[in-house]
Amino acid sequence: MAAAALEQSKETIASRVVDALRDDIITMALKPGDVISESDIAGRYGVSRQPVREAFIRLAQQGLLLIRPKRATVVKKISPVGVRQSRFIRESIEVEIIRRVAGQPSDDAADVLARLIADQEAASDANDSRRFHTLDELFHRTLARLAGVEYAWQLIDDHKMQLDRVRYLTLGVSSTQRAIAEHKLIVEAVAKADPAAAETAMRAHLARAELLLNQTITDFPDYFE
Repeated sequence: MAAAALEQSKETIASRVVDALRDDIITMALKPGDVISESDIAGRYGVSRQPVREAFIRLAQQGLLLIRPKRATVVKKISPVGVRQSRFIRESIEVEIIRRVAGQPSDDAADVLARLIADQEAASDANDSRRFHTLDELFHRTLARLAGVEYAWQLIDDHKMQLDRVRYLTLGVSSTQRAIAEHKLIVEAVAKADPAAAETAMRAHLARAELLLNQTITDFPDYFE
């Protein structure tokens, strides 16, 4: 029993390091090309090197780190191919999600989504990019929950990290306001029980990823493969 608890504790610590390190990479606290070491990251998060080593392996498998044996570990540069594949996966799933939500509308769903948009507006007004990013994620995850397919969001989340890095680079007041306007169009279509309009609004919303990618490649060429 004690051994099992110890193993679970080690796994929990490693998972926390994975989450924290992934968040630092996505939010550009650690930038593409940055060199990191197990000892530095262990000190950063106040843990031993073993869970950091495990976290490095997992994040390398997710395409966020490049581990070079006997040399430094590097934060991988953003892959344009990976971004486009992330967008394809996300759009394919989210279009079906929003059609299902709009096809089975409820006042509760519209109210929940409207409150989330109000919170997004507050974050945008405060120019709080991190808060807005969290609320944006919650909006889309809530759509999956309302559709009764929460696992579908997990599939999206597992494959959209490259896309998230691009999105975070472009977050600003004008960008967040545009996203909010697009979210409102999605919610309006849901409130009207119009799956076709909801699909159109969602596709337009997600299509902006290509524009963001081209913009960030121009603005931050050193961050890309």
